[in-house]
Amino acid sequence: MFKLVISDVKSFRNAIDAVVSLIDEGPLEVTKDGLSLRCMDPSQIAMVSFIAPKSFFVKYEVAEPTTVGVNFSELGKMLKRSESGEQLELSQEENMLVAQFTVEHEKRMFRLPLVEVQGGSPKEPTFVHDATVKITAQAFKEGLKDAELISSHVSLEATPETFIIEVSDNSSMRTEMQKGNPKLVELNVKTKARATFPLQYLKDISNAAIDKEPISINLKTNAPVKVSYSIDVLQFTYYLAPRIDAE
Repeated sequence: MFKLVISDVKSFRNAIDAVVSLIDEGPLEVTKDGLSLRCMDPSQIAMVSFIAPKSFFVKYEVAEPTTVGVNFSELGKMLKRSESGEQLELSQEENMLVAQFTVEHEKRMFRLPLVEVQGGSPKEPTFVHDATVKITAQAFKEGLKDAELISSHVSLEATPETFIIEVSDNSSMRTEMQKGNPKLVELNVKTKARATFPLQYLKDISNAAIDKEPISINLKTNAPVKVSYSIDVLQFTYYLAPRIDAE
C-alpha cells in the first residue's frame, strides 16, 4: 500500500501523457526511492523508462516496495480532468488505484482498477552509442514536422561537426545543424553514426518534452536510438529500434 502526494498535478499529467504516447498499460514500481516504469510498446520496437524520484512528492508513504499494473490510458483521461494548481494524491486501496484531486475546500476522487501485467520489466539496453547529440526540443520537433511532409521514416545522422535530420523519398528534405548553432546544445561524436526510424514514434517520444529544454539523442549506426529528457525532476528515456534496409 502507498500514499503519494503531488503539490501541482500539471507535471505529473504531462508525464503520463508522455508514457501514453507509447503504451496503454504497464507495471508501475513503487519503492522507497520513488516511482518508476519500464515497458515495451505493443509492437516491441520501442521502450519507455520513466522515473519520478521521491523528491518530486510533498508526501511519500510506502509501506513496502510494490509493483502495480496500471492502465495509463485510463489514468491519463482522469488526469485531463485536473487543473493546474490542484493537488494530486495517489494511493492504493486493495486492487484499486485512487486518484484524488484537491483544491481549496473541494475534493474529487477517481478509482481505477489495477490490471494484471504479464512478465517483469524489460532490461534497459547496455550497448555503447557512438554519438551524443543534445538539441532543443523545439528544434527537433520542427525537424520532424518538416520530415513528415515527405515520408513516414526519417534518418538521423551525427558527424563530428554536424547533426542531420534527413528524408529521401520521391521528394527529399535535409536539415543540417552545425556546431555553434545555439539550438545544438552539445555534439559529441566518436564515430559518424546514422540510422533510420519510424517518424511517428519519434514524434510521440518527443512530444511531451519542453520546447526550450534539451533532448539528448544517442546514436549508433543501424542500432536503437536512445532519446532522453526531463520534465521538472521527472526523467524519461526511450529506446527505438531502427529500420534496417536490405542491401
